[in-house]
Amino acid sequence: MTEKQRTILLVFFDFLTATITWFLFYVYRITSIEKAELTFKEGFFLGILIVPLFWMFLYALQGTYHDVLRNYRLKTIKYTLFGTSIGVIIVFFSVLLNDFDHLHLYQQYYKLFFALFILHFTITLLPRLIMTTIHVKRIHSGKFGFKTIIIGGSSKAVEILKEIRDLKPSSGHKFVGFVNINGSDFELKESLPHLGHLDDVEAILADESIDEVIIALESSDHERLKGIITQLSSYDIRISIMPDAYDILSGQVHMNSIFGALLLTTNTSNMPDWQISSKRIFDIMASVIALIVLIPVYIILAISVKLSSKGPIFFTQERVGKNRQPFNIIKFRTMYVGSEKNGPQLSSSNDSRITKVGKFLRKTRLDEFPQFWNVLIGDMSLVGPRPERQHYIDEISKHDPQYLYLHKVRPGITSWGQVKFGYAENVEQMVQRMKYDLLYIRNMSIALDLKIMFYTIAIIFKGKGK
Repeated sequence: MTEKQRTILLVFFDFLTATITWFLFYVYRITSIEKAELTFKEGFFLGILIVPLFWMFLYALQGTYHDVLRNYRLKTIKYTLFGTSIGVIIVFFSVLLNDFDHLHLYQQYYKLFFALFILHFTITLLPRLIMTTIHVKRIHSGKFGFKTIIIGGSSKAVEILKEIRDLKPSSGHKFVGFVNINGSDFELKESLPHLGHLDDVEAILADESIDEVIIALESSDHERLKGIITQLSSYDIRISIMPDAYDILSGQVHMNSIFGALLLTTNTSNMPDWQISSKRIFDIMASVIALIVLIPVYIILAISVKLSSKGPIFFTQERVGKNRQPFNIIKFRTMYVGSEKNGPQLSSSNDSRITKVGKFLRKTRLDEFPQFWNVLIGDMSLVGPRPERQHYIDEISKHDPQYLYLHKVRPGITSWGQVKFGYAENVEQMVQRMKYDLLYIRNMSIALDLKIMFYTIAIIFKGKGK
């Protein structure tokens, strides 16, 4: 079962159990607490339509449907308990408290609250635990696993492979092969197929559909580790190293125990799951609102662009987004048609290729407004590093390979680098702007996003964008 299929199945069971819970709670309330004849009133039917949708929203916000293939039973219980606690409090005090016409004793309120909590927790947890238990047993028996390669073929790699393979039950790793780092890294060849050199690793990741990479280097080898992790961080894979005592005591790297295998996961997000979900939900809601409310603005800008020079109103261009996936960004056209007939060129402050209307659009960032569509369909976020073309990514990476780390997250309409630095006129300025975007990724939060959006709005109204 793929991750998408498992997520859909989990959503289905959560919706079903939320519906069943609401039905049983209503029956309990009428027959046991209010001591009345069981009749299904308008409030019941309204609740059975709305309340399960509320639970789906809460679970999504909580991050329940994120990375579901790596769920385990303790995590399932923890998520269910926390989600139930928050959800029952919200439902009880916002929906139910004012709906109890026949209650006169405060003990009845307590009974209803705990009844709703116990019913929802128990009925929701049961199918979740069954699904997770079946999945975990398949992993422990070796029937399912995550396709894994080891980078490095030295004695350290042999040690890691042996330690993981000796784990009982299985750790969930299905080893595909190893990649050597230097000419002497071949001690692992007797145990695993040799897939190629580190220089070939990106092609290997694509060809083998790898889920996880384990780097078999001493964690004290900082420079080499940094280079490899940076090179791989923009891919949708898990990157792990084996810890030493200092790593565990210092707590500098997130430690994750995956079905018994003690590994340090280096590329986990700094944002908690609920903030990641909130960020995406906010992106969707804000984009829908913007696309509707700003229709008059779009019409005025479209007419202005059309009158400014011959050519289309919108400008589309292939950019590279999260996990290095290409997409077509859409903007209001700010340049004359044919401005890049001699190849990719960055614009400058006094660029003759920019139309008069285009200069205004760039200063106020209004040329970016059509990208709300890119945000809505999931190519971009409201806040995130600005996406670039592959040509410039290659150029920037020669100066500083850390640029590839920006592909770890969705690119944004605005960014910390865009606010602090503006449009870059050359590769050196792109590298300078990158530092702000790296700082953003290291400190991502909803609060920081709001701060960046506030400054961006100020730039729009002041028209002082660079």
